[in-house]
Amino acid sequence: MGSLRVFMFFYVIVLVQITHSQSKICLRGKQAALFIFGDSLFDVGNNNYINTTTFFQANFNPYGETFFMYPTGRFSDGRVIPDFIAEYAKLPLLLPYLHPATYEDDYIFGANFASAGAGALVETGQGIVINLKTQASYFKEVSKILRHKLGDEEAKALLARSVYIFDVGGNDYADPFLADSSNVVLPYPPQQFVDVVIGNISSVIQEIYDEGGRKFGLFNVGPLNCFPILRMVKNGSSLHECQEEEASEIARLHRRALPKMLQKLQKELEGFKYSLTDYYGALIEVMNHPSKYGFRVGEVACCGGGPYRGDYSCGGRRGIENYELCENVNDFVYFDSIHPTESGAQHFANLMWGGNGNFTHPYNLKQLFESQV
Repeated sequence: MGSLRVFMFFYVIVLVQITHSQSKICLRGKQAALFIFGDSLFDVGNNNYINTTTFFQANFNPYGETFFMYPTGRFSDGRVIPDFIAEYAKLPLLLPYLHPATYEDDYIFGANFASAGAGALVETGQGIVINLKTQASYFKEVSKILRHKLGDEEAKALLARSVYIFDVGGNDYADPFLADSSNVVLPYPPQQFVDVVIGNISSVIQEIYDEGGRKFGLFNVGPLNCFPILRMVKNGSSLHECQEEEASEIARLHRRALPKMLQKLQKELEGFKYSLTDYYGALIEVMNHPSKYGFRVGEVACCGGGPYRGDYSCGGRRGIENYELCENVNDFVYFDSIHPTESGAQHFANLMWGGNGNFTHPYNLKQLFESQV
């Protein structure tokens, strides 16, 4: 009799799980979802769940010290840019796609596939990050689940209403300079390098379009030689000079090529809309005039060591144990030698969400979320 009770207990549990996995879900009106692709500016902790190195992880103190009060895997003292975009779009905080608690029914709100260290090229961080092509394949799995849960028509409508945001390319261009700053070897001549990266981004956007995506938001690449990590290597060139150095020159080529690619897709793909935020220009602006935007320090990181706190040593888990930590993180644009503070992330998220043409065009993300398809 006891064995029968045990059998019935497990039968009920399995039946509930099967029933729930096969159940349909309903949407709230004309809600849209947010799907996130890219690198450490957008990663909310996917790299906690892959076999990688601490260079591509932020799951240790002092990361996460302000908003969450513990390290989540975000490269920030708190929230990162997509967290704010989700809040502004009235969506819940999205877990990393690879988080074991990620629940299929939550895909109606979106998913975050971004991976620190990732690039548009498969070769960038190969084997230890989730490259853009793989992130797109994860999205296709989510698309299948949504079609199963919602039915083809409702899933198609949700995917068309949703917004897809990207931050990618910076690691492709920066990695050769970080690998050996005294003997930089690029995989291609600069313009060809940019063409290959832009081509891969375009290819993934078209894959998502083919799955039903219509609204896309993109960041361009920041002024790479002006980040504290590369500025320290170059022995402290001025803000003007660091923009003329080779990695920043490649970033500027990318800055010119990305809008041309998006304009081309807009002409070729029916219903395609995009928002492009000029991270390069916005970052130089806030570094030059921090007090204008509520900061005190624009060029030095809060956490790290050496000139500009440009050592990538924040947390003491990346080969250098000693590091400095600022007293008031909200005074700083940069948290570590690459990534913005939570306050910095909110500043850039505000530009993406409500920018009026100075740094975001032809639409902002708010307009994309509100636009009809």
